[in-house]
Amino acid sequence: MAALTKVCVMVCGNSQSNVDDSNNTNSIKNLTNNSNMFAQKITPSILVETTDARAVADYYLSIFKDSKLKDHHKYTNPSESGSGNFETAIIEIAGMDLSILTAGPFAKFNESGSFVINTKDQAETDYYWTALTSNGGQENSCGWCKDKYGLSWQVVPIEYYDLNNSPDPKVREKAIKNTLKQ
Repeated sequence: MAALTKVCVMVCGNSQSNVDDSNNTNSIKNLTNNSNMFAQKITPSILVETTDARAVADYYLSIFKDSKLKDHHKYTNPSESGSGNFETAIIEIAGMDLSILTAGPFAKFNESGSFVINTKDQAETDYYWTALTSNGGQENSCGWCKDKYGLSWQVVPIEYYDLNNSPDPKVREKAIKNTLKQ
């Protein structure tokens, strides 16, 4: 545990918070007071191909209305070149924490990872589809799309699950065929 404490001290001493600096005394105590920020047992973390985690956070906060910024930090490398600088942000969207880490040009998303948005009706489906694909996003087939950062999303009406789990095999087959046409 001593090694972890040393890491926390090193991180505290080198970070600049952009959330609420009024209580930041660069101490382990402040880190432990924020432990409720990580109440979720598993938190997805994305590495984005940019240097501005706050812009990424603001983008997702603008799409998901039931969301909030929980944390944002800039970490600076004291070297003259400035290489090694990065930012982190933690946001809560739709009740789920998401950690964002800037990675510059070294990280690219692919379809092996995606987030599923279960929508209640056509209006909500259209809302998320438009919000994610506009401004540089991309439409893909079968309810998949990419946002402007290249992160893959699946926008799925909850009605689809009912059709796909129907006891009638013809209903299930029709649901799959219609999905594949999209």
